[in-house]
Amino acid sequence: MLRREFLAVRNRLTADDVREAAAALAGRALELPELARARTVAAYVSVESEPGTLALLDTLRTRGVRVLLPALLPDHDLDWGAYTGEGSLERVQHGGKMALFEPAGERLGPDAVTAADAVLLPGLAVDARGMRLGRGGGSYDRVLARLERAGAHPALVVLLYDSEVVEHVPAEAHDRPVQAVVTPSGVRRFPGTS
Repeated sequence: MLRREFLAVRNRLTADDVREAAAALAGRALELPELARARTVAAYVSVESEPGTLALLDTLRTRGVRVLLPALLPDHDLDWGAYTGEGSLERVQHGGKMALFEPAGERLGPDAVTAADAVLLPGLAVDARGMRLGRGGGSYDRVLARLERAGAHPALVVLLYDSEVVEHVPAEAHDRPVQAVVTPSGVRRFPGTS
C-alpha cells in the first residue's frame, strides 16, 4: 500500500520536474565527501519517474571514478558491469516488470559490488532512522547482505525526492540503514550510522 502511494506521487511528475530534480540531485550528491573521495561507486540508471541519475553517473566517470551498474539476474540478484557512458547501456525488459538500463559489456559477477567505496541505492522513501523503503523485489537486500558477509563497509546513500523523506517506514530485521539521503534540496545524514 505504502509503495503504491509513493509511486503514484512520482507518476504525477512531469518530464520537466524529473529533469530539474535530476540536475539538482547530481549537484547535491557530488558535494558528498563519500563520493568526492570514492574510487569505485556502485550506482544504477534511473527509469521512468525515479530521481534521475545519468548526469551524476557521467560526472563521476569524468572525475575518473569507476562506476558499476547492476544487471538483474533471473533470481533477482544483481550482477555488475562498468559504466563507460550512455552508449554502454542496453535497455532490458524483465518479464512483466519495467524495462531497465543495464551495462552492455562484460559482467563482473555479483561480488563486484564489494569493491565499491560508495553504493547509491534506489528507493521509494527513507525515514528518520535511515531505513530505506525499496520497491519490494529484494535485489538490494541481497546486495547489502553480500556487503555484510564480505566485511565491506561502503557508504550507503539513497537518492530520493524531498517528499520521500518521511518519519517512519516499515522495516524488517534484515534491513540496514543508509548513512545519508540525497534529495534535490540537500543531503540529510542519519545519526547512529557509520
